[in-house]
Amino acid sequence: MRGRPVKLSAARRLVGDLMRFSIGVPRVTVQRHMNISALQGVRSSQSERPSWTVLFLKGYGLLSKETPELRRAYVKLPRPQLYEYPASIASVAHEREHEGERVVLLSLIKTPEQRSITELSALLQEARSRPVLEIREFRRALKVARLPAPLRRLLMWLGLNMGRQRGHRFGTFQLSVYSGLGAESLNPLTPLTTIFNYGPIGEDGSVTVRIHYDHRVMDGANVARALARFEEILNGEVAQEVGRLRQAGDASVTTSERSA
Repeated sequence: MRGRPVKLSAARRLVGDLMRFSIGVPRVTVQRHMNISALQGVRSSQSERPSWTVLFLKGYGLLSKETPELRRAYVKLPRPQLYEYPASIASVAHEREHEGERVVLLSLIKTPEQRSITELSALLQEARSRPVLEIREFRRALKVARLPAPLRRLLMWLGLNMGRQRGHRFGTFQLSVYSGLGAESLNPLTPLTTIFNYGPIGEDGSVTVRIHYDHRVMDGANVARALARFEEILNGEVAQEVGRLRQAGDASVTTSERSA
C-alpha cells in the first residue's frame, strides 16, 4: 500500500527533541489514591469554579515550597551535581491549534505558590486563548525548533545542564493532564525532575495522583511522603483559599446591594 510522506512541523520536531532528552532520565512513578472531597465541596459551592488544573498547580507549588527535593535538578555542568532553585517554575502543557495542526506547547509560570488562584487562572487562560505567536515561550520554542537539528540539540543540552538557565528556560516541574477528556497518562516523559498528573475526579472526591520523578534526584519514600502531604495541602490551604473566593464574592454582592 502506498502512502504519502508528511513533513515534520516545527512543533513535532520540538516534541521529538524533548523526548530525545527525556528518554535518558531514569524515571520512576509513585501514585496515591487521594480523597479531595473537602476541596471538591468548597469548589462546588462557587458560582465560578476555578479549574482543577489551577487548584492542583497551586497545591504543587505549595508542596514544592516546603519540599526542597522537588526544586532540585540533576545537571552536568560544570560537573555532575544537583542544583536547587529558591522557588518553583511550573511548565504547563497546552494543546493549541497552530498552522492547521493541533500541537502541544509549554508555558512557564514563575512562583505558582506565591500567586493567587485568580491570577493563576488568568495566566492559564491567556496561554490557552491568545494567538500562539504572542506567547513568548511558544514563540521562542517554535523559533528554536526551526534550527538545524545539531544546533537545536546543542542548545537544548546546554539549557538542561546549566543550572540557572535550566530553570529559566524549562522550569522546575511539569504539569500535563487530560483528565477532562476522561483519560490519564501512565508514563509521561519530561527532561525535568518531576512531572505530575491526575486522573478523572470522582463524585466522592476520589482521584489518583502520580508524581513521575528523576531517581538521580530523590527516592521513592520522599515522593510517597510528598504525595501524602499534597493531599493535605489540597484539602487544607488550597480549599481555604477557594473558600475565601466565595466570601470575597459575597462581600462584593452585599456592598453593591447597599450602594443600590
